[in-house]
Order: sequence, then structure tokens, then C-alpha cells
Amino acid sequence: MVHVTYLKSALFVVIAYVLAHGLTAFLITPVQSRILPDITAFASLVYLPHGVRVLATWLMGWSAVPALIVGGFLSEVLFTPEGITNVQSPVMLASILVGAISAVLAFEVMRFLGHRLYAGQTLRIHWKWLLLVGVIASILNSIGQSIVFSAEILTGHALAVLAAYAVGDLVGLSVTTLILMLVFRWMRLSGRG
Repeated sequence: MVHVTYLKSALFVVIAYVLAHGLTAFLITPVQSRILPDITAFASLVYLPHGVRVLATWLMGWSAVPALIVGGFLSEVLFTPEGITNVQSPVMLASILVGAISAVLAFEVMRFLGHRLYAGQTLRIHWKWLLLVGVIASILNSIGQSIVFSAEILTGHALAVLAAYAVGDLVGLSVTTLILMLVFRWMRLSGRG
């Protein structure tokens, strides 16, 4: 029974990640590429999958990582234009891994500092703490992605790409969290009806 529950949760994470990546690829990237073409190849200014990473890790802990890796891989297969990079290249696989573990590492940093923030460890959802974990995860992801892509990023653009990763992750997390908060509110209100 536990395995079935995990598989359902993991499948939900994979689908949510792919959908979030698709929205980013088809809605956000075209607009951004007109404004910031040198940065768009590496980072999105509204990266919705970061919100999925943080929220999935909050709910599932370390067990979210395999689903995030699968979601990241499928997203690259489905949405990375041909000719940009090979999804199976070591650089892309490292990028997917960095993204998948960034939220777990952030939650573990907070746990080390005495704050157990995974779901179910406190009675209430503390959105501020969740956003703080997202900030830490974003910083870790930004640094990790900048290292992974360091050979491909033009030296003059390195800081801008690092900033774009951080901003994109934070805005993506904020949008995803806002949507989740509205869904929870709607569920609470419709339950009273």
C-alpha cells in the first residue's frame, strides 16, 4: 500500500513538473527571449518548476528527488529545442540533478539550524518559512547551475545568468505558492458551503 501511495505521489510530481516546465517554455520563454536573448538559453525569469521542487520536497522529503529527476528529464526531452543541447549529455544530466536536490538541501540546512519544516512536522503551514526554504534552494540551485554551465556561459554574462536563475526560481516559487494558497482557500470555503 505504501508503494502505491508513493507511486501516485511521484507520478503527480512528475506531471506537475512537466506541466510547469511546459507553461514556462511556451508562455514565458518566448517573451523573455525577445528581451534577454543571451540569458534565456540558460535561465527563465519565471521558472515555475522551482515551485514544484520546493512544494514536492516539503510534502515528500527526500523521496521527491527521483520524481523531480524524472520530471526534469522528461521536461528537457519534451521542451528543449533540438540543436541546443543533448538531453543525455553530462552537463544536462548534472543540471537536472542539481535542480532536483536543491530543495532537499535547503530543507536540510533549515533542519540543521533547528527548524523542521517538512510537511506534517508542524500543525500549520508556515508560508513564510516555505518561501525562505525556496530562497535557500534558489541560491543553491543558482550556484550549482552556474557551475554546471560555466563552460557554456560567456564570462561577461555569468553574473546576469546567476541572477536570472535566482530571480526565476523565486518568482516561480511565489507564483506556484500563491496558486496553492488560493486552491487551499477555495477548498476550505467550498467545504463550508
